[in-house]
Amino acid sequence: MSEPILQIKDLKVYFHLNEGVVKAVDGVSYQLNRGETLGLVGESGCGKSVSALSILQLIDRPPAEIHSGEIHFEDKDLLELTEKGMRSVRGCSISMIFQEPMTSLNPVLSIGFQIAEVLVLHQNMAYKEAIERTVDLLRLVGIPSPERRVKEYPHQLSGGMRQRTMIALAIGCSPKVLIADEPTTALDVTTQAQILELMMGLQKELGTAILLITHDLGIIAETANRVAVMYAGKIVEEADVITIFKDPLHPYTRGLLKSVPRIDKTDQRSRLEEIPGVVPDLSRLPEGCSFFERCNMRDKRCRPQEPELRPAGEGHLVRCWLYGNG
Repeated sequence: MSEPILQIKDLKVYFHLNEGVVKAVDGVSYQLNRGETLGLVGESGCGKSVSALSILQLIDRPPAEIHSGEIHFEDKDLLELTEKGMRSVRGCSISMIFQEPMTSLNPVLSIGFQIAEVLVLHQNMAYKEAIERTVDLLRLVGIPSPERRVKEYPHQLSGGMRQRTMIALAIGCSPKVLIADEPTTALDVTTQAQILELMMGLQKELGTAILLITHDLGIIAETANRVAVMYAGKIVEEADVITIFKDPLHPYTRGLLKSVPRIDKTDQRSRLEEIPGVVPDLSRLPEGCSFFERCNMRDKRCRPQEPELRPAGEGHLVRCWLYGNG
């Protein structure tokens, strides 16, 4: 197995709201190895983005609180760093592509200035040199006429070009870890394919490890090496990408896969299966397994006590009473 570059250990992130304490991330552990892509999947509201934002300490505190846990990047625990220490990590060693580039880019600053600012801060470049490097980065991510685009503002770019700008901003300092939070949301299929191809090409060129957050299992199948499935603030299954698609164990993972259209299905009249119900309120989680009410394989063991994440094969972990150790 490759050497881990990022390790999340028993991370708990709680939001203190008027309606109660929302356990958005409740004891999540996973590791990202050098040069690999780890897919983090699940429905909206399951804690994927919160766990990723916590790595860079970009959640609002309050109302959020990193209750406990460890986030190890190389030889240091990021939760023990000061704000000054975190600023030296953000955008340099660990970068993030945010979900919506229109709200992530500053609307009153040119895209060239925003990218160059990062290079001046982290690479100690002179501004003129940083602008020249910015032009190269825009060309690298496939933006046409980068010498002209570098002077334009976010509203003057298409959605795909804004997303490419976010990637250029994220890779400017050749980060060791790239967190991509729904990087292809709201893009057409052709642009999605171009963005993913660009990210994978840059990964091969720079050796960057990627944490890919998405609800699109098609993207996961094309790009990820390993997959962690989240539900109600917890990881319910983790395995390599082939195992997840060929031999999913947790009823939630099976439900996600069955709800996706398959080109190899011969009976076009058959309806897609759905997972009944909704994700439970994270401020009032039920006892036992949080997937109990929606599960078609539940039994009497599931209600009184929540199962632990346990081995169910080599490199395969699952949180379900149906499966024991191995």
